[in-house]
Amino acid sequence: MDDLAAILGPDGLLCEHLPGFGYRSQQEAMAEAVAETLADGGVLVCEAGTGTGKTFAYLVPALLSGRKVLISTGTRNLQDQLFHRDLPRIRKLLHRPVDIALLKGRANYLCRYRLKAAEQDERLVDPQWHDELARVQEWAVVTRRGDIAEAGLPEEARIWPTVTSTSDNCLGQDCPDWGGCHLVEARRRAQEADLVVVNHHLLCADLALKDEGFGEILPGVDCVIVDEAHQLPEIASGFFGLSLSGRQLMDLARDVELEQRREASDTPALYGAAGELRGAVQGLRLALGEADRRGPWQALEADRAIVAALERLAGCLDGLRQNLDALAGRGKGLDSCLARCAELSERLTALSSGGGEDVRWFETQGRGLRLHQTPLEVANQFETQFARGRVAWIFTSATLAVGDDFGHFIRRLGIPEPRTERWESPFDYPRQALWYVPTGLPDPSSHDYTRAVVELAVEVLTLSRGRAFLLFTSHRALREAAALLETRLPFPLLVQGSAPRAELVARFSQLGNAVLLGSASFWEGVDVRGEALSCVLIDKLPFASPGDPVMAARIDALRRRGGNPFQDFQLPQAVIALKQGAGRLIRDVTDRGALVVCDPRLLARSYGRRFLESLPPMARTRDPAHVAAFFGGSSGAGPATGDPSELDRAG
Repeated sequence: MDDLAAILGPDGLLCEHLPGFGYRSQQEAMAEAVAETLADGGVLVCEAGTGTGKTFAYLVPALLSGRKVLISTGTRNLQDQLFHRDLPRIRKLLHRPVDIALLKGRANYLCRYRLKAAEQDERLVDPQWHDELARVQEWAVVTRRGDIAEAGLPEEARIWPTVTSTSDNCLGQDCPDWGGCHLVEARRRAQEADLVVVNHHLLCADLALKDEGFGEILPGVDCVIVDEAHQLPEIASGFFGLSLSGRQLMDLARDVELEQRREASDTPALYGAAGELRGAVQGLRLALGEADRRGPWQALEADRAIVAALERLAGCLDGLRQNLDALAGRGKGLDSCLARCAELSERLTALSSGGGEDVRWFETQGRGLRLHQTPLEVANQFETQFARGRVAWIFTSATLAVGDDFGHFIRRLGIPEPRTERWESPFDYPRQALWYVPTGLPDPSSHDYTRAVVELAVEVLTLSRGRAFLLFTSHRALREAAALLETRLPFPLLVQGSAPRAELVARFSQLGNAVLLGSASFWEGVDVRGEALSCVLIDKLPFASPGDPVMAARIDALRRRGGNPFQDFQLPQAVIALKQGAGRLIRDVTDRGALVVCDPRLLARSYGRRFLESLPPMARTRDPAHVAAFFGGSSGAGPATGDPSELDRAG
């Protein structure tokens, strides 16, 4: 490991040549473990606390290994950071001529064929849409990669679904623009590269043999490094299952109408059949009710109006299929629509009939709907990959263990006898952070619990001078808190849903004294350094709702097998989620802040000790005077972790 010490050590290459880099013994130790796994094979599961620098800890040995490496990250933003910033810097310093490539899912690449179709679509008259189309047209002339992240439009822009493809609507080699396809070129570069950066969705799509990756990616690599690995089991569940969305059906109807005008203008019945499908989708969404919700399939079968709407949808799909079948061979676009219609019809049939232990459920959000069939476990699919033996696997995250136990994560992926390692954060948590569990709050099941949390938040925010994330375990609680706080704070109030997440985080950082209210998507993947974020308040311990259809099915399955669903699944999941939320607070060696966990169950229930043992060793208190002293600049932040405070004696 001499090479690693010369690079990552206290007198190493990075300390000498990389501005802002500081030596961390944990980083060097992790790099050694990664290098050993790369050389010897097997599976490494490792947790590296916030600030360890795990990205460089796996990039350096990966670039030195001389092997073909696949790196999978949790999000497209992390992909871009790795490919455009971190990898080029390290590769340059190491003087390693390693060929690297970035590969995303097909929806991230401009489709020239669909752009031309959008330019000819006279039905789209919205001014904002046309402004976005004009910007895409300008960018399309100069882009080399076709990656929509380069275009300067937000991910949420309405134009993107129109000018990108899906596995449903892609014409493949029949496409007239196949020779200049940005996705095909990205896949070619990835196949030839020594190191490829993907995301978990693309990795799982390849594992599930779905046409989102570029064929069989895994047999061609020597090592797979999975960063933010705690996200992988849930993402995999979606890919190894089956789903059908309202958007897929509406896109099919729109494309049929477009292709009818281009290739079969003499068949008005086809246009009418597409319109009937659109009406059936809208009718199903209305039958499901206005509210956003998730529910089991049994709830659909118990409602006659919904059953009728599903039957109408199935009939409209069948009618459209017959109309398209009568025009088979008329044009490539119509033939593609026929194949899509048949596939979506088969999915709806499979979802309606069910089968096996997979759980069927539905969800609605806004005007959208989605029907799902989700496997309760994904371990079998991953065990197949591990059994091949030739490929080394490295799973890493800041949140994989419950205390020192990796069993929950290992069982979910079916990992056979992995090597496990855990490194604490190098941050000085006892001095940088104060963990406050207030007294006097009602039970979280109380109807006035959120109001009590808001009253407490107002007191804490006065001390912290804003500069806080308020993280909620439900959208309902978030909305209630937002309404209560709207006129009570002298600080800017930012609320999830009022703007895209990236925009809210940027405004939060710029304002310097804002209060941001968020739910699930703000518990992880948000990095705000400095004084702008000095307090994180969490309303409840983040137990998943037992009423969630997938969670309920998993609980039933574990109980049937004689297991303890709470101890074996619900509690570990909640501990890891709390670690993620708390991890938003201290992001740098100079950061300083207070973590407020409102839930009285943390100290009143025996399982609270599992949470206490899993979070960093912050100073702990139940005394609001300590919080006031902490934000007043006092050097003492209340009782240290080892003191016999009430918080330490609990549980």
